[in-house]
Amino acid sequence: MVDLSIVIVSWNVRDLLRRCLLSVIREQGAVIREQGSGTRDQGSGTSHRFLATEIIVVDNGSTDGSIEMMRGEFPAVHLIANASNPGFPAANNQGLAVARGRYVLLLNPDTEVVGEALATMLAFADDQPDVGVVGPQLLNPDGSVQSSRRRFPTLATAFFESTWLQPYAPRRLLERYYVFDRPDDATQDVDWVKGAALLARREALERVGPMDEEFFMYSEELDWCRRFREAGWRVVYLPTAQVVHHEGKSSEQVVAARHIHFQTSKVRYFSKYHGAVAAEGLRLFLLGHYVWQLGLEGAKWLVGNKRPTRTERVVAYWQVLQSRLRQDAQD
Repeated sequence: MVDLSIVIVSWNVRDLLRRCLLSVIREQGAVIREQGSGTRDQGSGTSHRFLATEIIVVDNGSTDGSIEMMRGEFPAVHLIANASNPGFPAANNQGLAVARGRYVLLLNPDTEVVGEALATMLAFADDQPDVGVVGPQLLNPDGSVQSSRRRFPTLATAFFESTWLQPYAPRRLLERYYVFDRPDDATQDVDWVKGAALLARREALERVGPMDEEFFMYSEELDWCRRFREAGWRVVYLPTAQVVHHEGKSSEQVVAARHIHFQTSKVRYFSKYHGAVAAEGLRLFLLGHYVWQLGLEGAKWLVGNKRPTRTERVVAYWQVLQSRLRQDAQD
């Protein structure tokens, strides 16, 4: 019986992927050493035990030597090498389809496991049989806490969050969305957790089903956690387990595509849960947002302000407008 299946979807982040895998292997080595010496975690009252773990890496057409690195340095890892990029949820579903664990951890390749975070999450879930999803506390590389727990977004949230209006949003609106009104060092039930590190119970997963592949990238974990919640499972933020997250290292390689996928997925989510009228209003508002941004960056280019940066942004925003933020733009 496998305790934990770790599914990592990777695209052109070879060096970060190596560090991620080494951090997972390092935890297992530490637990084995402590088990051999008969040590016990006095803080939690639980004995250290070896976790039967399998690692599945799904590579989405990397061209940076990731495949060769995996085969040469980590031959025990189950590698699924896609010729192209089918999208983040689709690739995770490939991993989920072959995973054998009692739990499945979706882990980004730009993460590093801190200490015994994996064992901590599994021990907590084993003690709480009504918990379907566990999210650890994410840390920035400097050790500060990275926001990773959320309430479900409202339509008002969508008009402000990640747009030029965000600095002008009512303070309580985004504080509530980002759960800033609750301490970040307390274990708590939340609506959803970021997918950089997301543990799912096998029993819950079999009831809820795989990720929605209509989300090419972004909002897929929001949708998935919502489905877990609607099926009666708890989603829990567990700060006693920590994972460092070097955020956005894959998506930052393609600026225009990042904008298109993020906003198109946002529109899809609101179409799915709030209806076509709300989604269309949001789509038109977001397109207007990019028209404004395009005009602003163009004006700054004309006066000679940081022209290489302005050129990059104008090209990206123009591509966003050409996509019209419609679903087929992600294909």
